[in-house]
Amino acid sequence: MDISDGAQAGRYYHGTRAVLAPGDLITAGRRSNYRSDVIMNHVYFTARVDGGGLAAEIAALLGPDDAEPHVYLVEPTGPFEDDPNVTDKKFPGNPTLSYRTSAPLRVVEEVTGWARLEPAELELWRDRLTAMRESNAEIIN
Repeated sequence: MDISDGAQAGRYYHGTRAVLAPGDLITAGRRSNYRSDVIMNHVYFTARVDGGGLAAEIAALLGPDDAEPHVYLVEPTGPFEDDPNVTDKKFPGNPTLSYRTSAPLRVVEEVTGWARLEPAELELWRDRLTAMRESNAEIIN
């Protein structure tokens, strides 16, 4: 699926370094893309493909050297809520269209054509993530 950047009503995206196939379920209870010592109670997703892209880029930066970012079109299989880590702490009103669920997300298809970060942006994120690790700061909950 090749789409332009931005939100599309009723379409949800999940960014990761995991290689998934249509029909796969993304479930809670797995290790975080961002901190391997954290087992996730929720699965996070967004209605913005660029949000899925950023999540995928960060997951790849924090993964093995050969990790590649992937964005998937997903469908929730149960109830979901605004992501309180974003909406309550950073952006009241959920302008990022970020959500979480304890129910699985079903992969519909991989999204292609999403806007990758430019090399300078990737380097900036790499530097930020390194500094956060060195100071034991929370990367992403």
